[in-house]
Amino acid sequence: MGIKYYESERAFKLDTPQSTYMIGIVDEEDFIGHIYYGKRIEDYHLSYLLRTNEGPYVPSKNNRDRGSFLDCFPMEYSTHGIGDFRESCLGVKTSKGHSACSLAYVDHTIYKGKKALEGLPATFGKDNECTTLEIICRDKLLQLEVVLSYTVFENLDVITRSTKITNKHTENITLTKALSVCLDMDNKDFELLTLHGSWARERHMQRRRVGYGKQGTSSIRGESSHQDHPFMALLTADATEDRGEVYGFHFVYSGNFMAQVECNQFDTVRAVMGIEPTDFSWQLEEQASFTTPEVVMVYSAEGLGKMSRTLHDLYRNHLIRGIYKNKKRPILINNWEATYFDFDTDKLLAIAREASALGIEMLVMDDGWFGTRSSDNCALGDWQVNEEKIKGGLKYLVDEVNKLGMAFGIWFEPEMISPDSDLYRAHPDWAIAVPNREGTLCRNQYVLDLSRKEVRDYVYECLRKVLSSANITYVKWDMNRPLTNIGSYYLEANQQGELYHRYVLGVYELQQRLIDEFPELLLENCSGGGARFDPGMLYYSPQIWCSDDTDAIERLKIQEGTALIYPLSAIGAHVSDCPNHTVGRTTPFETRGYVALLGTFGYELDVTRIPEEDRAMIPQQVAMYHKYNDLVRQGDYYRIASYSQNHMYDCWSVVSKDKKEVLVTFIQVMARPNHRSRRIYLKGLDTKAFYRIEGSEEVYAGDVLMYGGLNIQSIFGDFKGQLIHLIAE
Repeated sequence: MGIKYYESERAFKLDTPQSTYMIGIVDEEDFIGHIYYGKRIEDYHLSYLLRTNEGPYVPSKNNRDRGSFLDCFPMEYSTHGIGDFRESCLGVKTSKGHSACSLAYVDHTIYKGKKALEGLPATFGKDNECTTLEIICRDKLLQLEVVLSYTVFENLDVITRSTKITNKHTENITLTKALSVCLDMDNKDFELLTLHGSWARERHMQRRRVGYGKQGTSSIRGESSHQDHPFMALLTADATEDRGEVYGFHFVYSGNFMAQVECNQFDTVRAVMGIEPTDFSWQLEEQASFTTPEVVMVYSAEGLGKMSRTLHDLYRNHLIRGIYKNKKRPILINNWEATYFDFDTDKLLAIAREASALGIEMLVMDDGWFGTRSSDNCALGDWQVNEEKIKGGLKYLVDEVNKLGMAFGIWFEPEMISPDSDLYRAHPDWAIAVPNREGTLCRNQYVLDLSRKEVRDYVYECLRKVLSSANITYVKWDMNRPLTNIGSYYLEANQQGELYHRYVLGVYELQQRLIDEFPELLLENCSGGGARFDPGMLYYSPQIWCSDDTDAIERLKIQEGTALIYPLSAIGAHVSDCPNHTVGRTTPFETRGYVALLGTFGYELDVTRIPEEDRAMIPQQVAMYHKYNDLVRQGDYYRIASYSQNHMYDCWSVVSKDKKEVLVTFIQVMARPNHRSRRIYLKGLDTKAFYRIEGSEEVYAGDVLMYGGLNIQSIFGDFKGQLIHLIAE
């Protein structure tokens, strides 16, 4: 069992294959302290690391300096207002207006397996795959019970955490902050890695030294956002892709978040993560509970690459669900960049006929098929088929596509409402808004108030009716704007601070209803591209559209940051037309295929209008996808070189779990004059095996490829790529 309690030490020891996490209970007041997190150790006598044998001593020995003790003790879950002036995890306000809170250990339980989090996405595991510790603590004055939950995955270096807060008092209490994780450690000359960007350039990596004070990343946009990401990692200064210590934190949530590290006066760091407290409050009546979303913690002593592969395995096996969890996805063609709003049945069928002949397996009809939707200025919420465009009705179109041997998919934006829509004219109070204040439009649309049951029921009934009317096997669920003017006509005044979180819970409820009623459906989440690419969404859909920027070169940076923490099977990636619709760049069709192979693979173009030489390459790319997708989807990902760092070329590989097959992708972004071959060093191979490069007689020992390297001959021209497929002899 991965979790043990040592009565003599009053200490909990949580072991993964290569890491150890320890918690201690100290003093007569039963403070819960963090002892250790790092490389696995066998001994459990580590309580001396709490420094309780030095001043300022524990309050039972030195109550005159209680405040000094609380301001430096490594709290396992920090609270506000009692003397710990670092970032708190729990904030409260009583009926009398007081905010102080102090937690003490009461009891604990250890059990095999893992409980679900009601209404929230979370990792899962069977009894033989994980063990859970629940530490029950309490503020006796407030009669507030807090349960700290930790789950250890036996075969992965992963510990997940969440918190359940219950009001045991007869008086109501208001939560003003409820974070999910707190971790206090000595500063190991840490650096902070976070992911940032904007629309069309999501998840670019930023690494910087941790200095005094608070630093981190957050979102108050009502979504995890294009601009920031609910992830951070603390790295030792010497950490690289393959060496050094890494502490990764990933938030399984799709709304506002806070990820922060703070270095204090004593050169210790506190890492916290959870729901962003700005505009957050939650009313806890007697016996009511609030559960915080889950945080995934990963420790790696082998650099960022090991952290990446650990997260990939966790999400593929313990977060993604449904029939597509371990299944090859159909190659689809989406008509958005092919036609935008200018399409009808005839145009879609023309694309489908050509696509089918080339081996493409699904047609997806994007925005513009419903209501009076002829631009992005109207009709969101009016989810009735426009039969002037979809002549003969939706079922006729779907049946005709099916006759071509292709599946059919459809686009929705269920969370939105246009001011120019029948729905808004009938129910203006269904939009999130502050009464009497002019609403803030984004993309000429408002956001539906999904905290209201009647709104959720309307949205779901629209989805259900369309999906039941024809053989639709794929849905692209879009969400194209952040939340503003936070107000609900439905919630009471003291509940308005709950709207952000209730909205996210509403999204989760809708998507769960959808996949429950349509279990064969392939759901792909999207949010203006990658604004809600997060683990919370991954619980409901096995893939997420990575970015609206489909340019192969821009995608190198975007997909590098995404693959840092997400499995390749989850990354929505397509081959698009050139000049690219976002940046105007022209890249070889072959290279676009190599880059899209890193993800789910599909097409975003008008296949009837592209150059003949590009069209002729599609059957080869289809064959390439079918040949390599099992490996890409299930294998171990290794980053060999980073275009975001060297600005010249990119290189990654995927190695099968048995190390018998390797696919190396090399992308030359900028050609070099008068240079010899470029040498790359492979990773993750069997050092005792011999590998043959497919299509040649060249055979290399695994250790030679890893330590001696492989020469990549110069390619003439910019934006060129190469696949190298190696098979163990």
